[in-house]
Amino acid sequence: MRARAITLLILLSFCIVAPAYAANEDRYSYIQVSDISVQLDNGTALIHVNYTVDEGTRFIFFLFGKQDLKTKLLKILNYDDAHMSHIDLSSADFTVDNASYSYGDGIYWYPSHDFNVVIPNLSVRSPQTVKNFSMVNEFPGGIGYFGPDNSSSPAENTLTT
Repeated sequence: MRARAITLLILLSFCIVAPAYAANEDRYSYIQVSDISVQLDNGTALIHVNYTVDEGTRFIFFLFGKQDLKTKLLKILNYDDAHMSHIDLSSADFTVDNASYSYGDGIYWYPSHDFNVVIPNLSVRSPQTVKNFSMVNEFPGGIGYFGPDNSSSPAENTLTT
């Protein structure tokens, strides 16, 4: 009888641990990221993350709350000063103040950024353009843009040297 209990315990442990061994690059612990959207607004980045969580963890969230989920999402995003504004079991919204460098006169630079997982679909939107990437763990190269106040006409946004 004792051998059956030990065998059952080992089998159950294997079923719980097996998904972690088969982890994809777009997975962090029990979270699998599907896409991240970054909206640049002046110097602020508004970040929306869509993801799925393992079915077995949903019950734990109802018992103990979503603090661990928030912590893991912050680790995935890799921003020191991100603030969460919304979270549920399939998406979350974060704000990063001063994510872009301001050069004055409404001119901003959002630098390259590394994430801690591979993002299947990454979208970075500025007031002038949208850049889309697939299967990346970084936003490469950065993007320059004009704030919404200075984007009224393309001729006004042209820099002269």
